[in-house]
Amino acid sequence: MLTELRVRDLAVIADVTLPLSPGLNVLTGETGAGKSMLVDALALLLGERASSDVVRPGAHKAVIEAAFEGVPPLTDLGVEPEDGRLVLKREISAEGRSRAWVNGSPATVSVLAQLGALLVDLHGQHETQSLLRPDAQRDILDAYGDAAVERTAVRDAHERLRELERRDAELKARREEVQRKADYLRHVIQEIERAQPRVGEQETLETEAKRLAHAEELVRLARELEEALDTAGLARAAKLVAGLERLDPAAGQWRQLLDGAFANVGELAQTARDYAAGIEADPRRLEDVEQRRDVLFRLTQKYGPTLPDVLATRDRTARELDLLDTADLDLRQIAEQRAAAAAEFARACTALSGKRRRGAERLGHAVNELLPALGMPGGRFAAHLVALPAPQGSGAEGVVFEIQLNVGMEARPLAKVASGGELSRLMLALKVVLAEHDAVPTLVFDEVDQGIGGLVGGRVGEALAGVARGSAGSRQVLVITHLPQIAVCADHHLVVAKGATRGLATSDVQLVTGAARTRELARMLGDADMGTALRHAEELLRKASATSATRSGTPAPPASPRRSRR
Repeated sequence: MLTELRVRDLAVIADVTLPLSPGLNVLTGETGAGKSMLVDALALLLGERASSDVVRPGAHKAVIEAAFEGVPPLTDLGVEPEDGRLVLKREISAEGRSRAWVNGSPATVSVLAQLGALLVDLHGQHETQSLLRPDAQRDILDAYGDAAVERTAVRDAHERLRELERRDAELKARREEVQRKADYLRHVIQEIERAQPRVGEQETLETEAKRLAHAEELVRLARELEEALDTAGLARAAKLVAGLERLDPAAGQWRQLLDGAFANVGELAQTARDYAAGIEADPRRLEDVEQRRDVLFRLTQKYGPTLPDVLATRDRTARELDLLDTADLDLRQIAEQRAAAAAEFARACTALSGKRRRGAERLGHAVNELLPALGMPGGRFAAHLVALPAPQGSGAEGVVFEIQLNVGMEARPLAKVASGGELSRLMLALKVVLAEHDAVPTLVFDEVDQGIGGLVGGRVGEALAGVARGSAGSRQVLVITHLPQIAVCADHHLVVAKGATRGLATSDVQLVTGAARTRELARMLGDADMGTALRHAEELLRKASATSATRSGTPAPPASPRRSRR
């Protein structure tokens, strides 16, 4: 849980360290002292969007750090606490840039947000208003009813069914499109197959066309080449080599080269002779070649740009036409799969609906037991399931929280009747009920005392203390309050005060105990210098201590003596 929160250069806060402990931590102070700013700082640390205007005037950056103890390995996020300790840090520069760290290693703000969702449940005015949203009400009921497995099953079954419906619609649309252009597709295939193009054919025809078009010139050039290759020059070269060899035997090795030249010249001359004999001007063949080239050119213009592209078009078109033969079978198979998926979706919805019905009954009963103690003696709460026109990925019904504020009044949806104070108390009742189902170890409440006071305030304080202790063991609750009836229930009482440092408003936090705590409670009751307020504060502390001892089964400590009056 959260053991320490340090905030530097954030709005009115210069440098404040907030020591926190298990149990109920209460934060009090004058209005405007900066209490809610500490909750805002925690929200920023846990991923809330930041802007440069949160930085204290004159500072380069705001820095927020928090230490958590007893954190298990978070392998899904790639985070490994050091001996169960996790330190989060975020900096926000005066230019609006933001940086984050987890145990000293750079991290993203989204990672901070994911960690925050696991470590802290931050409940302020915004979260109270979220209680009015149907999706939030559905989530609360499902959490209380342990319906996570059923919700996942419904979501997955719905996605499977939607995918099959999409495939069915897509295949039908494709089949209709192929039917509309079937004649054209058949024409494409027939045109290409009649031409029977072959890969590389264009290049071969181009070479042949050039040869036929220039047959006479090719014969003339080949014959001139043959005539140019006479052996008279080579015969003279042979005599010269013989003369050289007589004078220098080393020149004899040139004879092999000369013999090779005789052979190559002879071979080249024969080749030119044969080439000239093989060339024949054939106008008809040239016309056929050009016609074939025209056919291939038109194909590439329509289906190209190359012959491989033309052949690929033929194959692709043939596959489209094949769809007319295969679509019916594929649609029947999809229909069978859809029927099975729909049945599975219906079963999953039925299971989820059952969990929700049972959960709604238990949730209503549990909340209604708490409402009288929270100042709503005639209030009745119920979670109603409203069937949807068609099941969705969230199930077959919506969830509507209804509240009856007083006996004899009609129950109406929460969004239409509840005031801010009633919303806060109802949210607190839900938090108390859900505490055993909530794995988040730290709960933070701001504005929980809106619209309440007196005896109800004390009941709210006891309820918050109950959430902090819980039947499953101690957890951590941080509450910002103006009510002494809530503050006296705290295990740890912190006071925020605002003064001036070098002409700039500055907040500070102190842990108060003993007489200092009594004076703070007296201030919250009225005037800290009045003996009546101090005695009232002492009495509240005694009663809170006795109530806590009764709940825990341990004897209450002896009451401190009253102040004597002079």
